[in-house]
Formats: sequence, structure tokens, C-alpha cells
Amino acid sequence: MRFLILFIFLISNVLATEVPNIGNIVVNNKSKTYDNITFLDSNEKIIKLTDYKGNLVLLNFWATWCEPCKEEMPSLDALKVNPKLDNIEIFPINIGKDNLDKSNKFFKDLNIKNLNIYFDNPKTLANVLALRGIPTTVLLNKEGEEFARIIGSIDFGDEEFLKWIKLYD
Repeated sequence: MRFLILFIFLISNVLATEVPNIGNIVVNNKSKTYDNITFLDSNEKIIKLTDYKGNLVLLNFWATWCEPCKEEMPSLDALKVNPKLDNIEIFPINIGKDNLDKSNKFFKDLNIKNLNIYFDNPKTLANVLALRGIPTTVLLNKEGEEFARIIGSIDFGDEEFLKWIKLYD
């Protein structure tokens, strides 16, 4: 019986270090792959996700009218320049059909300085990635596979989150 209790204790501690205790992070049992994921930069140039293999990639989906998006965007901005993460690419993708002027104002009002604005393309990534609301952040490993997603807003500066995400950097 003692062995069983010790075993459960050890396993639960190992699992706790692999997944942060943040309720809205969903870790996939098996990584998901997607073909030909593309989106647009602010000049309407096509960005291909495959060009970023070898990097930890965060696709953050947002809109200017989304209050939780406003709450989390400053911490996402700070994550981009976090010295502990040197192999991360962050793409905040506006899926709210907002134009560039409105999106720029959103970033300016929130004092976002380290992130660029990206837009969903006509294929709508919201459908391809089966998004159920915003904000949603899809996390892709160095092979370009989705290993987790964050449904809703979080503080990207949370120490527990940072320690966990560093495992994939």
C-alpha cells in the first residue's frame, strides 16, 4: 500500500511539472498536424507557418472588440521579448475582420510595441483550427505540430506558464 501511495505521489509530481496548473490550457494527448497554414501580415503578404519550423510558435487569435483579448495582449507583448525564451515566434492574428487602422489603434491604446499585426486569410483559420472563441492561442512545437492550446485569456507572464513553455523552446 505504501508503494502505491508513493508511486501515485511521484507520478502526480512528474505530471504537474509537464502541465501548468492553469485551467484553460488544454494539452493534446497526440500532437496535431495541419497542412499549408497561412495567414497575412499587415501588408497582405502571405505568411507560411512551415517557414517557422524549428521555432516554438504561438498563434494568438484576437479581435479589437474582445475584452479578454485586451487583458492578455500586454502580457503576450512582454512574452515576445522575454530573455528566457529565445526561440519563440508569436503571431497575433486578428480574426475579427477589423481593418489595419482599427487594429493599429488597438495596439497603440494597449502600448503594444514588440508584436506585429497579422490577419486571417480568406480560408479562415478559425474554421481550419476549429476555434470555439477568442482569445485562443494555439501552441506549435518545433516540428510545427499543435501540442496545446489556451482557450480564453491568460497572463503570459505567469511564472508557472513560463517554466512550462520553456520546456518547448
